[in-house]
Amino acid sequence: MKRILQTLMGICQATVLVVALGVGATVSANEGGYPLDKAPDRVSKNASLQNGAKIFVNYCLNCHAASNMRYNRLRDIGLTDQQIKDNLILNDAKVGDLMTISMTAKDGKAFFGKNPPDLSVEARARGADWLYTYFRSFYKDDDRPTGWNNLVYPNVGMPHVLWQLQGERAAKFEEQKDPHDEGRMEKVFVGFEQLTPGTMKPQEYDDNIADLVAFMSWMAEPVQLERKRLGVIVLLFLAIFTLFASRLNKAYWKDIH
Repeated sequence: MKRILQTLMGICQATVLVVALGVGATVSANEGGYPLDKAPDRVSKNASLQNGAKIFVNYCLNCHAASNMRYNRLRDIGLTDQQIKDNLILNDAKVGDLMTISMTAKDGKAFFGKNPPDLSVEARARGADWLYTYFRSFYKDDDRPTGWNNLVYPNVGMPHVLWQLQGERAAKFEEQKDPHDEGRMEKVFVGFEQLTPGTMKPQEYDDNIADLVAFMSWMAEPVQLERKRLGVIVLLFLAIFTLFASRLNKAYWKDIH
């Protein structure tokens, strides 16, 4: 009985350790560089996921594939096959096909300097906060081949494909002393200057980016909500079972000295 109890306690401790390591990894991934904004959590909201899917196929799926995702998987966010076909398939693909693109890796490298990455699991690789800040941090830079730069990903090869929605912005920098080396000056970002208006107001643009990031997060792991729900159930079961095992252990050994 003691061995059973020790095994159960070990399982609980291991679970807590895994959770702690996961949190720590998320925090460390956000350290350094441009500070990241917190992405709104909308993965459980079908309306946000549907809007995010619309933005994704219109603005991202031209250059970036999502080859691990099939169009018909969008049924899971409340869409019918007919809605998917009418609103989200912009080429001759079928509802059961993968989200691929016609641009080859060779063409991608020629156009952008490197082949645009597949976005199937980009949200897991980068994190929702990174993506949310990235899509909202483009600015005009005439020194770059595309005419655009990004605060989160300096000298990025990707142009700002959403510029018509957000409008054109310039980034303002100031020369300041390096706090770690007083003899060295560094350029510090101090804010954006709106050059031309977009078709969306700033808050409306941020809301749509939140929906896009939510869809990319869902696409990276469509079963994540079910996984989290089952995880909670398992942890509750282990906690309750450990309590009963502890009581049983005490009852079993109470007359043994």
